[in-house]
Amino acid sequence: MRLSLVVRTLNEARYLPELLQMVAAQVLAPGFSSQTVLIDSGSTDGTLDIAQAAGCTIAHIQREEFSFGRSLNRGCEAASGEVLVFVSGHCVPTDAHWLQRLVQPIASGQAAYTYGRQLGGASSRYSECRIFEKYYPPQSRIPQQGFFCNNANSAISRVAWAAHRFDEELTGLEDMELAKRLVAAGGKVGYVADAGVYHHHQESWAQVQRRFEREAIALQKIMPQIQVGWLDTARYIFSSIRHDVRQARADRGPNGGLKGRLQEIVRYRVAQYSGSYRGNHEHRKLSRHDKDHYFYPSDPLERL
Repeated sequence: MRLSLVVRTLNEARYLPELLQMVAAQVLAPGFSSQTVLIDSGSTDGTLDIAQAAGCTIAHIQREEFSFGRSLNRGCEAASGEVLVFVSGHCVPTDAHWLQRLVQPIASGQAAYTYGRQLGGASSRYSECRIFEKYYPPQSRIPQQGFFCNNANSAISRVAWAAHRFDEELTGLEDMELAKRLVAAGGKVGYVADAGVYHHHQESWAQVQRRFEREAIALQKIMPQIQVGWLDTARYIFSSIRHDVRQARADRGPNGGLKGRLQEIVRYRVAQYSGSYRGNHEHRKLSRHDKDHYFYPSDPLERL
């Protein structure tokens, strides 16, 4: 079975070498083979040189065309695999069996779309690690109930992708939107807990807010019944800070404790929920300026 890894990139030179090294180290079962396809949207930091040196197939999407769904569709079109594997350019597999474990439920017919566990890296913010713990628990669910999915670490059969394809107009959550349609058509989604990656976000506070804002805009199409008011936002901020502080105090590991974390926790949760509020109340179709705001930070050193 041919596996195609599709990596969506924009200035991913920091973690891409480690990702590609781990991809090369993957142990596959007999009869499985893999290729790696980069779909790049204008990298200027050496990303393309790194990919070329590693033997990746490289495809391009222009800045003015970019959306998350369109870039993935282009990457899938450039790929030859029977199973399409998506991994973020700033994610690194936890071990050499990640790929086989992620695609096995698809190969065995248990699911058409799978996603794996995400863990924070050494420099990840505390509140984001708490989000990873919530949505990516240590127990697998194959298949799962519902349509939650995340393309930072996922795989889909080529047949399922061809039947549904990613929505090219969404500002985010293209994974959940496709999964919703797949499940409605009788397909199955599975969560594979032992197919993990370290997810390294290196975002400014403005980028954190923008990420949650654009995801909330997309969520309006996927789940229009969700409405977030100011009182909801205030309650979410307060309760999440309280839970994070309580958990930090209870942590007994080498990095446990609240010392030095309180300000970071407060800033992260405020950025998260203020962004979600703004996105939930944004109903305009995105202009070119809006797309640049969400997908291409004004500071060239920033990365989504």
